Amino acid sequence: MKQPILSVVLLLIPLIVISQSEEYHNSFVEDFSDTTFSYFRYGSTGNKAEFKYKSGVNSSVEPDTKVLSFKIDPQDSAGAGRGPEIISKNFTHFGTYAARLKVPDVRDIQPNVGAVVGYFTYHVESEPGLSEIDFEWLLADPTVIYIGTWTGQPGELKRVGRIINLAEGIIYNTSYRENHTGLKTPLTNLQNQPDTIAAIADYDASAKFYTYGFDWHADRIRWWMLHPTSGEKIVLWDYQGTTRGIPQHRTHYRMNFWHTKDWAVETNPLSIEKPLQPYELEVDWMSYEPFESVSK
Repeated sequence: MKQPILSVVLLLIPLIVISQSEEYHNSFVEDFSDTTFSYFRYGSTGNKAEFKYKSGVNSSVEPDTKVLSFKIDPQDSAGAGRGPEIISKNFTHFGTYAARLKVPDVRDIQPNVGAVVGYFTYHVESEPGLSEIDFEWLLADPTVIYIGTWTGQPGELKRVGRIINLAEGIIYNTSYRENHTGLKTPLTNLQNQPDTIAAIADYDASAKFYTYGFDWHADRIRWWMLHPTSGEKIVLWDYQGTTRGIPQHRTHYRMNFWHTKDWAVETNPLSIEKPLQPYELEVDWMSYEPFESVSK
């Protein structure tokens, strides 16, 4: 009797794996107070050095706060995913995403470093292609925030994005382009709101923790942050009026920290150097609230 039972079990294993991979997260907050994750898994494709990430450690600037610590490995090669990264165990979809984090302060040590902190969603499927929504900071100038999306098939990717200097209240551009080197076309009207932004005095993503988030709807994405003093929600970009560039299918929720050798921050064209030290990103918590109890 053991052989038939074993055969049935072996046949069921692929179905079990598929079933697990199709699961969606309900609402959660990962507060990184423990050494293990409840809703994420570690997923770096680079070196396997243990120092690259630890959860449940004391913050360097808020000693009573337990954080997720990401340290970039100077031995890792360039490329997204090579550095430390966490990935949600299950899928996420339309909903509100938020995180509280502090990027590394490296300008006095290595002002031309080429390093990126990414807070984002990312998943590729064969038919609809890429589903990505992101916040990104380049360490060479932590007063600048990059926000946007990537959609489409490999080789036919579409980017809508906005670059903001929050310390100075400058929107450098809000644009659409195809692939990484395509011509940027300025966005206007409902796709360019707000069209001005007030400066946040002394904003510096490396100086202290800030809370950032985005609301992902089928026909609209709103990126925001909480004002560090008043707690008011500041809208960084409310992209609407079209579905172009708005991901429609499921994704995975992520945070990463990696070296770039060919993407310099808007204010410093020299900032593509390989990191010289294991600079540290601190993440206090990440949350997700779907617009329905379970996404489909």
